[in-house]
Amino acid sequence: MKILRAMVVVGVALTLAACSRTGTYVPSTPTAMPQPSVLTNPLPDAMTQPTDTTPLQQARLDPGNYAYLEATARGQMTPAQRSAANDAQFYALQFGRPGAPRNWSAGGATGQVSVGPYVRVNNLDCREFSHRVTIGGQTYTASGQACREVDGAWTVSA
Repeated sequence: MKILRAMVVVGVALTLAACSRTGTYVPSTPTAMPQPSVLTNPLPDAMTQPTDTTPLQQARLDPGNYAYLEATARGQMTPAQRSAANDAQFYALQFGRPGAPRNWSAGGATGQVSVGPYVRVNNLDCREFSHRVTIGGQTYTASGQACREVDGAWTVSA
């Protein structure tokens, strides 16, 4: 009990000592920090305006050029089947994982596109591909390389 009483007395003494040493609290006035100067137009006008007026090009595989399809299969396909094959070819080239096939089906025809990894050829992104089409139980396969041109278009060299 004596120890507890001694601790209370010491605590009160320290509290009173702290109060008497600090005196009256007067908040200090904060000194203003120097602000950096701000230039409204730090660059010449010619540098603030965009200099390249070339519109952004989206990746695409233009319909009408079906060089990625085997010629005999291409001649037997309807426009809807060619469109489905074109979509699958584009998405496989643009987003496909190497070796992961992209399947398509339209009007009784089916197909599968597989692509290889991206490689740089003459400063262009290129991929090897294989496009298999099945029409009426007959399977046709075409393979080659497609490269994404500067304007965003995939061109095929079968």
